[in-house]
Amino acid sequence: MNPHSQILDVGESSLVSRPDHSGVHRRPRRLIPLVLVALALFDLRIELLLLFDHFTITSLAEAVRFHLLAVVVLLFSPSLWRRYGG
Repeated sequence: MNPHSQILDVGESSLVSRPDHSGVHRRPRRLIPLVLVALALFDLRIELLLLFDHFTITSLAEAVRFHLLAVVVLLFSPSLWRRYGG
């Protein structure tokens, strides 16, 4: 018998059986997308005001350049809602 086959053989029961917490940790996890989107909008507040006041391609590019993390969080917020919002 190959010793590595025991390491790779996890069996079906380990893939199927998960402890059911029945929503014990669901409420704090639902706040994750909300907090991330709120922080991203807070980071972009001045840039958004400038863009609403006078939109130019240069101001949009600079907002994305200097606040890349906030822009990425806003772009992926639908995925965050699906993942953590339940």
